[in-house]
Amino acid sequence: MLSPEMVQNPYAIYALLRGANPVFRVPSPDTEGAGQFILTRYEDVQQVLRDARFSVDRGRSDFFMRNRDRLPPSIVAALLGEQGGLRSMLVLDPPDHTRIRGLVSKAFTPRQVTRLRERIAELVRELLDAVEPNGRMDVMTELAAPLPAIVIADLLGVPREDYAVFKAWATDVVSVVGNPDPLGAIARADAAMQGLLAYLGDIIAKRRRDPRDDLISAMIAAQEAHDALSDAELLATSNLLLLAGHETTTNLIGNGLYALLRHPAELARLEREPALLKSAIDEMLRWDSPVQATFRIPTEEVALGGQILPKGALVIAAIGAANRDPAVFPDPDRFDVGRADNRHLSFGFGVHFCLGAPLARLEGELVFSALLARLGKLELATEKPSYRPNMILRGLTSLPVTFAPRA
Repeated sequence: MLSPEMVQNPYAIYALLRGANPVFRVPSPDTEGAGQFILTRYEDVQQVLRDARFSVDRGRSDFFMRNRDRLPPSIVAALLGEQGGLRSMLVLDPPDHTRIRGLVSKAFTPRQVTRLRERIAELVRELLDAVEPNGRMDVMTELAAPLPAIVIADLLGVPREDYAVFKAWATDVVSVVGNPDPLGAIARADAAMQGLLAYLGDIIAKRRRDPRDDLISAMIAAQEAHDALSDAELLATSNLLLLAGHETTTNLIGNGLYALLRHPAELARLEREPALLKSAIDEMLRWDSPVQATFRIPTEEVALGGQILPKGALVIAAIGAANRDPAVFPDPDRFDVGRADNRHLSFGFGVHFCLGAPLARLEGELVFSALLARLGKLELATEKPSYRPNMILRGLTSLPVTFAPRA
């Protein structure tokens, strides 16, 4: 499951599991505890994501609690979200999740996101202006990484010129998730988490003294006026938005362009029919999802797919597998920019549906419309781009391409 081959292409293994044992108990030398399960059917993944009997609180997981002493305190705080630690929406159930999400969601409504359109389009133009004369670029480092990082920095009120610093911290933090060598990544992740939290703590202190028209200032105002957030929740929410606000969109751009370049007929179809762009974005998200899996923990014994999931089990809902389920998606391994009724789960489902989905879609649409309008003869400059060794967050380390400016 953690082999280089699985990292490069997990979908054949997903199909094998789905056909043989869609609610698969992971073999483990440790026979104690409630166990770990991987779900690969769309129906099961969707049910777990919407079922209130499944919690996102890692503190309810037998696996996480038995291994907590092996991890640095900053990583434990991020994973378990304990009081005084990083109590972000990611690890909170209602009603706390509902309270915090309600405060933040106003910045991510479709109307608010639309207001960012020209600012994002201008940034896309700046990034392409810098590389267009060269006839080549690394999409990941010169477009896919800086764009969403700068956008979320602007939204939060973090200086955009610092994006390279917090992007490096973010890369080290998320490297521990689903990594086949987690112990080797833990030390880097711990140092990065401490650096990131200290940095955000300084920004929050500055905004308390000098509020501005940004999301951190708005959360501080809500905290001070209504006691709506604890200090830990304010820091955790800022941290989550900074990390999640760019990580998945970076991978959407990279994975999506790689899919188009691997399917030249679909790329040509999209160039002929630009009205298909929104549909194409959804297909990119379905076909090679930036988030391959998420965790849930049963709060009671639950029967699912012929198995009994014990209370406290670690349930891995494989979103990437669900998005290729032939029971929901006809010919699921075919990349089709015009696919109809595309009910992918790449933004999740239920109360934890991705808050930033409208922003990610807008950034994707503006990037791909600009690429198609400005750059002709887009071609891969490598035979086999490499993926980061991460089974949860799927993204390329590099995507070199060549192109010719359009007349």
